Amino acid sequence: ADGTFWLPETNGSLAGFDEGATVDAAALRAAGLANGPAGTPVKILGGGELSKKLAMKAQAFSASARAKIEAAGGTCEVVKP
Repeated sequence: ADGTFWLPETNGSLAGFDEGATVDAAALRAAGLANGPAGTPVKILGGGELSKKLAMKAQAFSASARAKIEAAGGTCEVVKP
């Protein structure tokens, strides 16, 4: 339970978010996609593919996750826990 969220396959967990949605740690936890208590840092990792444009907000992003989010037209914003 380290608060790390893996970027899932296109037909996976992030598919439930609408195109153009802002997805932050609270939204990920509410959807059951990030573990750990509120306030636990969330790092977005780049496993899988992403086809939706999402505005992602997390404490950290791997280089591969950032590349996939931005390639889909989304944004990555680093925020404090």
